Amino acid sequence: MKNLLLRVLPLFLIFCLLCPMTAFADTGGSGNIDGGGGGMGQGTSTNSWSPGNEGVRVTVVRASDHAVVTTPFDFTNKAPSAGIYHFGKVSKLQYNNGVSLNPVKGGYIYKNPGQTMPRIISTNGSNNIEAIKKYFCSEYVVKRIAEITGMNYDVLIGGKYKILLEPLAYYKFEGNMFATTATEAALYDEQTSGLLRRRMVSLTHKNLPLAMFLEVSDLGYPAWGGSKTSAATNADIKSSLGLGIVRFEKTPEEPQIEAYDYEYRVNTNVITAVRVSGGQSDPDSPTRVSFNIGGQTYSVGNVYYPDGDSQLAWVKWKTPDTEQNMTIAVTVSGPGSTAKTTLNVKIVDLDKNTPPNPVADDRNDSFSRASVPSRAVKSTASWSVWRPWWQEYWVWHGDDEDGYWCDHGWYEFDLDRYSASLTADMSIQCDSKNPTASGTVMKSGYGINQTVTGSISSNQSSAVTQPQNAVSYFPEFGYETYWRLLERMGTGRFEFQKNPYSTYKNRTHFSPIWMPDGAYTVNTWLIDAWTPDGMLSANLTDSLTIKGNLWQDWHAGPLKP
Repeated sequence: MKNLLLRVLPLFLIFCLLCPMTAFADTGGSGNIDGGGGGMGQGTSTNSWSPGNEGVRVTVVRASDHAVVTTPFDFTNKAPSAGIYHFGKVSKLQYNNGVSLNPVKGGYIYKNPGQTMPRIISTNGSNNIEAIKKYFCSEYVVKRIAEITGMNYDVLIGGKYKILLEPLAYYKFEGNMFATTATEAALYDEQTSGLLRRRMVSLTHKNLPLAMFLEVSDLGYPAWGGSKTSAATNADIKSSLGLGIVRFEKTPEEPQIEAYDYEYRVNTNVITAVRVSGGQSDPDSPTRVSFNIGGQTYSVGNVYYPDGDSQLAWVKWKTPDTEQNMTIAVTVSGPGSTAKTTLNVKIVDLDKNTPPNPVADDRNDSFSRASVPSRAVKSTASWSVWRPWWQEYWVWHGDDEDGYWCDHGWYEFDLDRYSASLTADMSIQCDSKNPTASGTVMKSGYGINQTVTGSISSNQSSAVTQPQNAVSYFPEFGYETYWRLLERMGTGRFEFQKNPYSTYKNRTHFSPIWMPDGAYTVNTWLIDAWTPDGMLSANLTDSLTIKGNLWQDWHAGPLKP
């Protein structure tokens, strides 16, 4: 019965179906009374405890950050003595966060619940777990808690809060009556150098802390896997024992979509992603994301994430070969509801501003060198995918001879992490038809060739694209106005397109005849390496040296006879 909404997991007491409530407590742990505790031993006139002298400390905690949001109070069926020693109203969470233990005599405040609580602290390891669950998950008790704390009942059961329960005992120690939770008893034992444990070990270090414990971690406390019949250490009590938790099914949330607008290049394989959250998506209630792009629907099914978290959903597609503005409609179908949004996408063609034909008498007397501009650069990306799996928890229903096993498990989530990194390089060199070039030195007016390489490495190669476009900008235009879209020569390799002004139709770019001596630096933006985490890109440069100009290679004179 893998029903996530009715997860009857193991957190002892505490998660049960609240039949009379509009929301129901969801089990997050297993019976801390199931087999916990044991015999009490013999008391004395100065150190003793009577079964039934007990209570439960109740604290409302915010689920998201484990913050205590109400002053704790104590439920008990008894009327403790006026002069009893106690330590105020402090929860286990507060002690674990550094609140110190301060004994007080008298003035102990308690609340009688109205409906009698079932027995909490076992003396033989066999409490009525079902009765305890039914009691603390009942509409009556939760409404009583809301009344005492001043919280709105509907807010309390709305799923954003949990109820922390701590068993407490009223007992005589060294002739004085004390009221302590299990955590307070452990802290007080440390203050008394172990005397409390020596006098009251069966109660303070066994039956009281083992009255409630977690079998599924929650609120930062681990599941208890230790002995359920032996006295515990102070360290174990403080870290893991003496607590139970009631949590409530969240009101179903509409899925939320976090989306961004995109700019793409024409005729390019791209990735469009949105982030989905709200509620919980798992194999029993999966989320589905649909992208309507250019009249075609791309569907991403089985999008999973735990409650309070989110998941990227993405689709890979190819842009059209003409410039245009597009609208992508995104629909998210979650458990019982849907959400919609739209993305505005601009498709641009970069192959439109190639430099004009250079001529021999070009001049630019006002030229000044510009710095290479900063462009969007991203060399690494990371993303993750939630992977749900079923945690079995088999429970026997019935008596010893007549019954059946039932799987009351729940979904756990593992997070698979992925990443991608971009490596890129560029080089320019003198054109092969440049007759006077020497290494990296050339005269102005001649051409240059260029090679750009780029590659993405990723542990999820199906979720990325290799770089698909490279654009080069030149110093004579201030790295703007005109540029060259390089031609893809294979995966991750780019060169200049064939130049129609080249006599030999070379893949070349001509430097202007007027370019002054000095560094001639070309800037190339390598782009369109797409991942679910966005586009990876690199801003590259390489330089040659200008010395002299093309006219120096020409000589005008009379022909010899």
